[in-house]
This record gives sequence, C-alpha cells and structure tokens, in this order.
Amino acid sequence: MTITVIPVRIDGDIRSSDDLCSMIIRSLETNGVSLENGDILVVAQKAVSKAEGRIVDLAKIKPSRKAAKLGKKLRKDPRIVELIINEAKEIVIVKNGIIITETKHGFICANSGVDQSNLSQADSAVLLPVNPDASARKLRDCITKRRNKDIAVVITDTFGRPFREGQTNVAVGVSGIKPIKNYIGREDMFGKKLRVTEIAVVDEIASAAELVMGKSEGVPLALVRGYTYDRCKKASSKQLVRPKKTDLFRSSRR
Repeated sequence: MTITVIPVRIDGDIRSSDDLCSMIIRSLETNGVSLENGDILVVAQKAVSKAEGRIVDLAKIKPSRKAAKLGKKLRKDPRIVELIINEAKEIVIVKNGIIITETKHGFICANSGVDQSNLSQADSAVLLPVNPDASARKLRDCITKRRNKDIAVVITDTFGRPFREGQTNVAVGVSGIKPIKNYIGREDMFGKKLRVTEIAVVDEIASAAELVMGKSEGVPLALVRGYTYDRCKKASSKQLVRPKKTDLFRSSRR
C-alpha cells in the first residue's frame, strides 16, 4: 500500500463570512489537486473555527472571580482563563502553570482548546467548533455534492499526550470514515488471537497530515490518498473518547 499526503495551501486568512466549502474546492483546484473516490480531506480545526465565527474579542470578556484568582496564580490572562472555564465540562488538573480540562465535547486537553496563535485579530482567541462532527459532515456533504466524489473528512487539532513530550495532531471531528480499526478476535501473523488491539486510524491520519501542514505555513488542508478505510455513515469523534470510568489515569486520582 502506498499512501500519499498532499498539502493544500489556502491564500489569505479565513473569516467568519467565508464559505469554507467553496474555499476548499477553489484551493484544491488552485493547487492542481483533483479529488478521487476514497480520498480523505484533513482540515485544521482553526480553519473551521474561523469560518464558523468561533473567534472571541477578549475586550468583551469580563473575568469571574474564579478566573481572576486562577489567572493570577498561573500568570495567565484572566480573560483567557474565563474562556477555558466556560468551554470546560470539568477541570481535570491545574499544575505547573497548565490547565487540563475535559471540554464539553469530551476531549481531554490543555486550556479547553482555547488558542491565540495564527489569528489576524489582535487581542482575540479562537475556540473549538461547537460540534466538530457536524462541521465535518457539512463539509463532506457539500464537497461530495459539488464534486460527485465519495470522500471522508477529518478535522484535526493539536493535543499533548500523557507520558510523552511534544504534541501531535488528533481527530476532533470526522465524517465518512470509521474512526477505529478493530483487530479484536483476529489472528496475528503467528496465529495468536488478538484480544485488545484497536487502532485509532483517524488520529494516525491526522498526524500524517500534520507533517505537511505545519503551524505557520498557511497550509490548513491536506489530502490523504491511498489508504483503504472503512466507510461509516454515523462516524463520530466521540468514539475515540475513553469513558471516565475506564480511564486508569483519571480514576487513579479519585
């Protein structure tokens, strides 16, 4: 199997009034990329959030007492802390100047995904999409209809990982692709039955795409071609979220 990852540049900044589907189609054409059945379009979360108007003017944020106190303790802008709290379902841990939360989507990540990088607007912050899976479905439906190609869409963000330095891209929204490849019950190359192996293929696709997307290259899109994946009409990034009761790292803190 040969897998190809193609970077797709978008000229100019994305704004809330922009039609992201049209921008993607136009950018594919500008970059000389023609869609094929089975392609996987990987889209950076920030591109989606910008198009959906998830940018917040910090001048309009009034920090709560809790945010002000925590901001002072961590030496963080209390307005950013307020956004982190508002976007969180639960604060998992505050340590070493870092706030780890469970977002309303169920993701465990730093700062509830609130970010200030790669924004043209001064004194602002960007939030995760309200429903990344719905965003992925909307893009897939639009592109499939307009280009008559059966593709999958993966929306990505950059998360840290327990026990590992550095960050990696993961899938926060999916459409048209089964997120996890299950090997349980199959035999390995020596005939032993596999008991626990489940591969988060959409996270691996997200990480592969990051290799050509970068963080400051103006490349919020990538096309992954050549990977044979399982189609799924009801795909959801929630399938990747480990339930709290089976999360050994979180349960050990109780």
